[in-house]
This record gives sequence, structure tokens and C-alpha cells, in this order.
Amino acid sequence: MNFTLLITVLLTAITLVVAAYVLAKLIGPRSYAKVKGEPYESGIPTRGSSWLPVSVGFYLFAILFLMFDVETVFLYPWAVVVKEFGAMALLSIGFFLVVLVLGLAYAWRKGDLEWK
Repeated sequence: MNFTLLITVLLTAITLVVAAYVLAKLIGPRSYAKVKGEPYESGIPTRGSSWLPVSVGFYLFAILFLMFDVETVFLYPWAVVVKEFGAMALLSIGFFLVVLVLGLAYAWRKGDLEWK
């Protein structure tokens, strides 16, 4: 098997990443203040406590959004090859959509889609 294309793509990717890193180091702004060395601060002193309570609902809503968003992305490759596979493609996407709708119904029934 000829891996010339794969090696070319990998070398190009590595070269572009290294070039971007070197270019950023050469022309990027520098600040050597002591505050800049502190984690998560970016040089701006904090006021008060950084530990604020965050509702778990935000996290759960984001995870559900990502889950359903990523799963619907799989519909595009199916639409491209549906004619080649015929009835088997329809059955497989039907099963996929049934599982997706059941997951949505479960989250809805459980109340995870309610914004509280």
C-alpha cells in the first residue's frame, strides 16, 4: 500500500502547527508581570471568591444539546449513501432515529429540559 498521501498530510500538518507556534512566539505580545504567572488570572486580579455555585442544570442542558447536535450530524453521511444501500439504509436510520427520539423523550419526561 502506498502511504505517500498520508505521510504528506501528516508532515504538512506538523509543519503548519510548528510554524504557527514559532510565529506566535516571535511576534506575540509578552508580559513578564508576576500576576501573569498566576493560574487562570490572565493578569487581572480577582475580587472576592472564585468559587461560585453554578447550577448543574446548565451543565446538563449543555450536555444534552451536544449529544443531540452531534448525533444529528450523522444524518449527513447517511443521506449521501442512502441510494447505494436501499432498504437497509432506511432500516438503519429508522433505528437510529427511534433511539434518538426515545432519548429525547426520556430527557423530556425526566424534566431535564426544563429551564429552572
